[in-house]
Amino acid sequence: MTGAPASAAGGPSGPQGAPASAGEGLPGTAASGAQGGTLPARAGKLAAAAVDQASVWNVANLLTMLRLLLVPAFVALMLADGGYDPAWRSLAWAAFAIAMITDLFDGHLARTYDLVTDFGKIADPIADKAIMGAALICLSSLGDLPWWVTIVILGRELGITLLRFLVIRYGVIPASRGGKLKTLTQGVAVGMYVLALTGWLASLRFWVMAAAVVLTVATGLDYVRQAIVLRRRGVAERTAVLEDSEA
Repeated sequence: MTGAPASAAGGPSGPQGAPASAGEGLPGTAASGAQGGTLPARAGKLAAAAVDQASVWNVANLLTMLRLLLVPAFVALMLADGGYDPAWRSLAWAAFAIAMITDLFDGHLARTYDLVTDFGKIADPIADKAIMGAALICLSSLGDLPWWVTIVILGRELGITLLRFLVIRYGVIPASRGGKLKTLTQGVAVGMYVLALTGWLASLRFWVMAAAVVLTVATGLDYVRQAIVLRRRGVAERTAVLEDSEA
């Protein structure tokens, strides 16, 4: 017993020697007819889609998912027992610190080991802004941080994200060193406010937050400048192409 149909082995399968079920032949055989060339291509696309789907569950995306799960956990710890218990605030700081550390690693891993996925492109910035926004809103609602600071920082982050989408047809605005320094300073400043600090450390966190606000505004204005330059360049290039095509 070969386990293969007679038509596949080359022997006759009917009284006239015709292949059985010609319409159901294997891809690439004479029985498959015109579909022989399309079925392997479809199978290849399905296989590629399966690979892409599986790649979502890579270590970089898992770290991003962890950050998303840490957001509600952080809020619960931050507001536990009225929001002023040092022990709960310390646990909230630990959750915030883990989220910020994983933010440093997931992007690096994705770029280094070619783990970039569409899910990661969308979920990573959402996770970043979710944990930072949750921390700022909690601090302001508890009266530890002025609301205008929260509004400035979150307004800048959301505004720049929207600006990136608006000019993406002309190009991508790369992350600058100032932007990375801003993110680091924001993380340190917010982390210091999450902890129940007293004495000179409480005074120090004020100045760290002040530096974070300055960097937030300065880098935001720089991104606006880059967006304007990028758009002008893109419009000029498109105009030149149209003029060349009409000439």
